[in-house]
Amino acid sequence: LQLQASGGGLVQPGNSLRLSCEASGFNLDDYGIAWFRQAPGKEREAVACIKCRGGGEDYADSLKDRFTISRDNAKNMVYLQMNSLTPEDTAVYYCAAGPPNYFTDSAGLRPSRYDYWGQGTLVTVSS
Repeated sequence: LQLQASGGGLVQPGNSLRLSCEASGFNLDDYGIAWFRQAPGKEREAVACIKCRGGGEDYADSLKDRFTISRDNAKNMVYLQMNSLTPEDTAVYYCAAGPPNYFTDSAGLRPSRYDYWGQGTLVTVSS
């Protein structure tokens, strides 16, 4: 089971970027999928997840107005649309797969829930 995150790069503040997470060896729709990020010198933090809260989506409170997670089952891909980016969004972004969460708690945003991790893609927001 492998996950491949892609789509990172250098983007100017205020612009948008879409990250992709491609799975091989398993069906993404059978799993909860999450995006996490880790900025230099900081701890890994949750960004968003899908099939992870009541079977639906969940977001970090500080990001839910700008970021959107979605999936394309036909392509076995999960995406993270990021809008109105700021330098504080600079980080390595990781996608991860774990058991889906059909309860309505926020367990889907915990890194410990996820068994499979991609290698990360770097997003740099700078002018």
